[in-house]
Amino acid sequence: MSAYFVTSTGTDIGKTFVTAGLIRHLRGQGRRVATLKPIVSGFADAAASDIGILLEALGEAITPQAVARLSPWRFTAPLSPDMAAAREGRAVDFDALVVFCRQAIDADTLLIEGVGGVMVPLDGTHTVLDWAVALKLPLIVVTGSYLGTLSHTLTALAVIARAKLEIAALVVNESAGATVPLDDTVATLGRFAPGIPIVPLPRGAQDGDFAGLAGMLK
Repeated sequence: MSAYFVTSTGTDIGKTFVTAGLIRHLRGQGRRVATLKPIVSGFADAAASDIGILLEALGEAITPQAVARLSPWRFTAPLSPDMAAAREGRAVDFDALVVFCRQAIDADTLLIEGVGGVMVPLDGTHTVLDWAVALKLPLIVVTGSYLGTLSHTLTALAVIARAKLEIAALVVNESAGATVPLDDTVATLGRFAPGIPIVPLPRGAQDGDFAGLAGMLK
C-alpha cells in the first residue's frame, strides 16, 4: 500500500479539491483508494462538507457511519482544531489520532488529508507538522497562486525540510482571482525549491488534469 499525507500552506487552499480529484483519477485507473480526513473544523452539514466531497469521490453514500469512519474529530466552529475543540469542551487526543491513521483500511493508495496549514495547532502542544512527523509519510503539499503565495509556500517548505519529511509533490492549485499567472508562480517556486516535483493545477481542473500528480505517486 502507498500512503501519503496531504497538507497545505494555509486554510481554504484546496486540499480537499486536490484529494478528491486524485481519488477520482486513481479510481478511474482501477486502483483501490482509501482516504481519511480525521479532523474537520467548521463542520455542520455532512453533504456540504469536505467529508461529503471525499465520500462522493470514493463513490460512497454520505451516511453518519461513513462520516465517522473518515473523520472522528469533527468540530462546529470554523477555527483551528485546538480552539474549535475547546469551544465544545473537547480536545484532540494526539496519540489516538496517530493510532487511528496507522490502523487505516488497506488499499492500493491511502490519502490522509490534514486540517488547515502545516503549522496549525491541533491541541496545546502539537501542530499538523507533528502529526505528519509521527506518521512519517511522504507529503503532498498544496498551495495557491495568489499574490503572497511565494513567501507562504517557501516558508512551509523550509519548516517541512527542517523536520526531514519527504515531499512527494508540491501542487500549485490556481487561486480564484489570482493576479499572478500560474506558470510564473510555478517557475519561481521551481527556482527556489529545486528538486521538489511541482504540479500546476489550472482553475476548475478536471479529472484528467490529475494525471501528472498521480504519476508521481508510487
